[in-house]
Amino acid sequence: MANLNARLDKIIPKIKETKFIDGRGLGNEISFYVFDYEPEGELVVRDYITHIKKEFAHEGSNRKIIEFDLYKMLIEIAKERRIFDRIFQMEENQGKEALFKAMATFAKPDIILKKIDQQIGDHNVVFLTGIGKVYPFVRSHNILNNLQEVLDKTPVIMFFPGKYDGQSLQLFGKFKDDNYYRAFRLVD
Repeated sequence: MANLNARLDKIIPKIKETKFIDGRGLGNEISFYVFDYEPEGELVVRDYITHIKKEFAHEGSNRKIIEFDLYKMLIEIAKERRIFDRIFQMEENQGKEALFKAMATFAKPDIILKKIDQQIGDHNVVFLTGIGKVYPFVRSHNILNNLQEVLDKTPVIMFFPGKYDGQSLQLFGKFKDDNYYRAFRLVD
């Protein structure tokens, strides 16, 4: 955990950098970042995210952070679609396959992205969390691939319980999500 804490301590200075908000460089790359960590560190990371948000919450801060917990968003969408109360019964009566198919109908990236677009407001930094909690219904690479349509100039940090080597996402260090080349590791 000592290594995780040392890496977490580098996030706030990184967010404070001018180039973090302005983009990475001359190539006009999108400002998508992945902070990968061992899944055992999930609770430490969650606590630290709260700390980061408090650090920038003061009046006059030029960083306005909004967190999108994909799991909470999925629950919200299920409630809006009036399916939430039936989910548990569906799994019990029809099995996991039926549940997966039902969830897949509204766990689509475009529905989540629409919610992000509606809620972003004047925030200029986005945190994506809940990646592990929402698997396999929502896949992180699908969100990142489509997010640039909604947030082309807004820096995004995806907190990822697994490994990101700059080319592929491996959830929990076990499940290869898919190749994704457009994000940068936030902290090595």
